[in-house]
Amino acid sequence: MVMDRRRDAGHRLRMPARRRRSILALASFLLLAACATAPEPAHRWSLVVHGGAGVIERASLTPEVEAQYRSAMQRALTTGGAILDRGGSSVDAVEAVIREMEDDALFNAGRGAVFTAEGRNELDASIMDGRNRAAGAVAGLTHTRHPISAARAVMERSRHVMLIGEGAEAFARSQNLEEVDPSYFFTERRWQQLEQNLRANNLPIPQRPANAPRAPQATLTYPDDHQFGTVGVVALDASGNIAAGTSTGGTTAKRWGRVGDAPILGAGTYAQNGVCGVSATGTGEFFIRVGVARDICARMEFRHESAQQAADHVIAEVGATTNASNEAGDGGVIVLDGRGNVAWAMNTPGMYRASQSAGGAPVVQIFADEQ
Repeated sequence: MVMDRRRDAGHRLRMPARRRRSILALASFLLLAACATAPEPAHRWSLVVHGGAGVIERASLTPEVEAQYRSAMQRALTTGGAILDRGGSSVDAVEAVIREMEDDALFNAGRGAVFTAEGRNELDASIMDGRNRAAGAVAGLTHTRHPISAARAVMERSRHVMLIGEGAEAFARSQNLEEVDPSYFFTERRWQQLEQNLRANNLPIPQRPANAPRAPQATLTYPDDHQFGTVGVVALDASGNIAAGTSTGGTTAKRWGRVGDAPILGAGTYAQNGVCGVSATGTGEFFIRVGVARDICARMEFRHESAQQAADHVIAEVGATTNASNEAGDGGVIVLDGRGNVAWAMNTPGMYRASQSAGGAPVVQIFADEQ
């Protein structure tokens, strides 16, 4: 009887040991599986910038001009990265980088913006804060030096989302934002592009703007980027907040108060914490129709696509969309996901673009085939 009890006790002791080995084996398997599928660690901060997409080919860029653009994109990373690295907000980084690019005549935003058919510079911008999806936008500004700052003021100091024309100008003035004479935005390069466009379309050439500087036509050859050149920034800060912003002068020889996608939330700009931030550049009418920025974020949120998958899909959709003249949509996007991973996509020969994450090397690219 005693021996039977001992054998029974030993049996009970051996069974847990086998179970323990099975449990340990199962736990090891699950741990390995989890490690194989776990996402990469989130970046402490990330920044991605674009300076417009379009017919930007190696043959059309001289070494001097290419160097100018690459240097400008690197400066954008330096400016935004310095803010994010010291713990600044994504909104601050987006505004600071775009203000700098609005002052750079290389880009179609602020100083260096293209002209309307009437010979004016009409400027649009938007900004969005992914923490609460607060947003601000302005369109048709002619005196406010930094449209992106006006858009931020709309977001933070008004109950509205979008203001246009003289009303937007008056609001910017009430917020003590810097005003300039319209001649500040004038560049000879853009004026020559306007004249060429109007002649090609048998439209009258307006009088040269008053106070415009009398400078000879630029000696450097620039790519045929007069339809593009919009600037945009998406940033993820150390607190995990995403912000996105976009600024543009629109398209050369635009008429009738035309407005593109840059100031349209969900088309040219969008940000949502934990999901994505997007800024777009291209033929705005198509980006508005497709709802590019919001569509990319929705695909990431609901279909669980990566930033690159969503960007590629939506830009393909833009390219498959045509207008009444049977022209297809063209342009590109920059995207950050909620962990700071960068993606970009375009259906044009090039897009000025750059990115950097905390502790990582900067990436600056121009041509579509760069890796």
